[in-house]
Amino acid sequence: MSNYFYDMIPREELERMPYLPTVGEFVTWMEKEYADKPAISDLAHTITYQELGERVARRRAFLEATGLPKGSHIAIFDRNSQDAIELFLAVTSAGYVAMNFPASLPEMAVIGSCRKFDIAAIFVRDEFAPLCAKLEGVKVFPASSIAETGAPVTVVDKEQPAAIFFTGGTTGTPKGAVLSHRALMRGSYNAIFKPGKVIGVHRYISLLPLSHVFGLIAGTMGCFYTGNLIYTCEDMKATIGKLPVIKPTILVIVPGICDILAGLCKLYGPQFLGGSLRMIISGAANVPPRLVDIFTKLGVEFCFGYGLTETANLTSANANAVEKPTSIGKVYPGQEVKIVDGELWIKGDNLFSGYYKDPEKTAEALTEDGWLRTGDLVHIDEEGFLYITGRIKNLIILSNGENVSPESLEEPFYADPCVKDAMVKEGELNGHPCIAVEILPLMPAFDGKPWEEVVAYMENLVKKINATLPTTHQIMKTTVRTEDFKRTGSMKVARI
Repeated sequence: MSNYFYDMIPREELERMPYLPTVGEFVTWMEKEYADKPAISDLAHTITYQELGERVARRRAFLEATGLPKGSHIAIFDRNSQDAIELFLAVTSAGYVAMNFPASLPEMAVIGSCRKFDIAAIFVRDEFAPLCAKLEGVKVFPASSIAETGAPVTVVDKEQPAAIFFTGGTTGTPKGAVLSHRALMRGSYNAIFKPGKVIGVHRYISLLPLSHVFGLIAGTMGCFYTGNLIYTCEDMKATIGKLPVIKPTILVIVPGICDILAGLCKLYGPQFLGGSLRMIISGAANVPPRLVDIFTKLGVEFCFGYGLTETANLTSANANAVEKPTSIGKVYPGQEVKIVDGELWIKGDNLFSGYYKDPEKTAEALTEDGWLRTGDLVHIDEEGFLYITGRIKNLIILSNGENVSPESLEEPFYADPCVKDAMVKEGELNGHPCIAVEILPLMPAFDGKPWEEVVAYMENLVKKINATLPTTHQIMKTTVRTEDFKRTGSMKVARI
């Protein structure tokens, strides 16, 4: 394991947290190791780790009573509630395969997902029950279902599937990435690595959807691995408004939420964050350097990294964001990496097993000897820090046959404090192909100035950037957006 990660945490704390390769082993250990520490709260009620373990055992007993064969796929259709958290731990520790459905799924998507992923049963929040009325061949239970007595964990092999996660990146039809217990728990173990003491010192909030691998692993599982308290979030807007009451010490959030919080701090002052926030861990989308600068000035340590659903979320992390604001950090333990024709390839315990019932896509992603082709173009500096320079599938092919990475052209836009988002793509000018950019301004930076000045600023910015580029790589068409980009579930700009 890299000393970069070893040295983040006090040795005595690191020795208390072993890598446990199955969810059942983890749940049993967690309950005993942190028994009296607070685990989950909704502000009105708080339960300890011992109580959490007991409730998960009672939910396992309910699952056993359904008569479903081990290995069955069980969906959880809820918001970020205590029910949803307990159900995920119960389903996976009882020998079934969990799949969290996004709360935003419409009726036909629920029906289609149940068919596509062979869902045998679904635990559903009351408000979503009407969306499940037309399901056929699927057992439907309330998300609150729990037995009177508990059932022990089911012993499983670490290579057995634990969960299926929706994944689609910024383009394409969503697929189902299968994570084994080994992969899920390696990703969860990687989530313990944060600068400073980590055991029982933090207050988290479950802001990101549990259906997203970043929210579940970096947020929830990382919180539990380190014996910390997590506040549920059934309504993001309402929960963000309660930050002064919750007083979180750490937030695991995407850059889009960072932008929202930065705006609220500008409006209401830094005290809006609660006065105790020590660290932000951001990911799942490009992290502009301006966010590092904003929160560092507020006294909040800003960390970010890189991960894929296919790598159980956590692949690399950067705890030196101030010194290296454009790097995605160093590679977590338990992985091998190599660069093949500029593309990052990964192998390790955290790797997914494949896409469910999609051997063609699986073969495209995984080599025969077990390497994941990430599709990301990277380089590594002399200190071992990774930098993403683009995505293979996004490359623009110039008329001279040269490939241009749109992400590399977008980087200087993100370095500008007046740019919220930018997307470089192939466009057309006077009937000929060209490189184009769409820019979304960070409007608070313009402090009410007329739109004409905003456009002029962005056009001048393009000129400055073009002056640093070869003629063949220059941006010839500029669009300044008045509306937000279409975004993915993790708030990435969708490339369509």
